[in-house]
Amino acid sequence: MSSPSAPRVPEGPLKDRTVVLIGGGSGIGLRVAHQAVAAGAQVVLGGRTPDRLAAAAQELGGGARWQTVDVTDDASLAAFFDGLDRVDHLFTSAASYRVGALRELSPQDAETPFTSKFWGQYHAVRHAAPKLSPDGSVVLMAGAAGARPPGPAPAYAACNAAIEGLGRGLAVELAPVRVNVVSPGTIDGNLWAGRPSPDREAAFAQYRRDTVLHRLGTEDEVAHTVLFLFTNGYTTGSTLYPDGGYTLR
Repeated sequence: MSSPSAPRVPEGPLKDRTVVLIGGGSGIGLRVAHQAVAAGAQVVLGGRTPDRLAAAAQELGGGARWQTVDVTDDASLAAFFDGLDRVDHLFTSAASYRVGALRELSPQDAETPFTSKFWGQYHAVRHAAPKLSPDGSVVLMAGAAGARPPGPAPAYAACNAAIEGLGRGLAVELAPVRVNVVSPGTIDGNLWAGRPSPDREAAFAQYRRDTVLHRLGTEDEVAHTVLFLFTNGYTTGSTLYPDGGYTLR
């Protein structure tokens, strides 16, 4: 079954706005960058790999610039945001972590989803907060596993659920800045591309069986969800699930 092409977001709401994308050098973050630039935004890409960021910025054209940043390093985050005059919209998809069962992971590996994905986003928002436009927004990245764990990975599931709670808490504290959460299901894209083919195909087949729509999502579909949350001025404290109905089954 073919997947739909990326919807085009109208230019108006994002024209000349500054969209900061930590993790924007690849995957979902890069697809958000493409859609934001097409809608007239100026994007700032952040991440740990200069070559990847430079290639992404060149691909995006004159509407993009980049700077290295590590979400697990407070000084790195401080330097990144110090270099920005303002932040109209922020999305952080950069994270690196281990997933596994309670009985299998070391305590150090079990903590990695929180260290990178939860606290990485928390501290990114903390540093961005003084630069956020009053009519701007933050979109946090969680995952459908927080609502429906796919298997024995309790720390990972708990981390995603915690990010949804973080989004609600920040929406109250940072208002009128809007804060929302995107919680994707399994996406056929950059995250899975480097995994062993047998593991990837088994996971994909299981996900197709488990969803209402019986297909995988695309990075562009998740990116379109992020841009909706950037541009809908009356949505805050919400979590959207571009998951094909996975959490319904």
